[in-house]
Amino acid sequence: MRRAGANSCSAARSSHAVDGILRDNPAANRYEYRLAGVLAYVTYQRAPGVTTLSFARVPEELAGAGIGSAMARAVLEEERRLGNRVRPTCGFIAGYIARHPEFANLSAD
Repeated sequence: MRRAGANSCSAARSSHAVDGILRDNPAANRYEYRLAGVLAYVTYQRAPGVTTLSFARVPEELAGAGIGSAMARAVLEEERRLGNRVRPTCGFIAGYIARHPEFANLSAD
């Protein structure tokens, strides 16, 4: 696993064997996921114990390569590690949770 800076978290390998670096960027209210020099991200709003995941973006050149799923998994694992629950208002993240029951217990709703 690779790390990036003091405010970073490790990204796990997905079933697509996509390995990137997840970094929390609180100044921008987003998690950033870097792979091969390209940036994808998930925006969030935090309240005590609950993180609302509002938007996920994967650049067109990485679309369909499993980057979104790897990033979603890494973000959810980090929120679990922090002891937070999540409120996914982003359709992609909500769909990911629905397809991966191991994250159902993170739902704040």
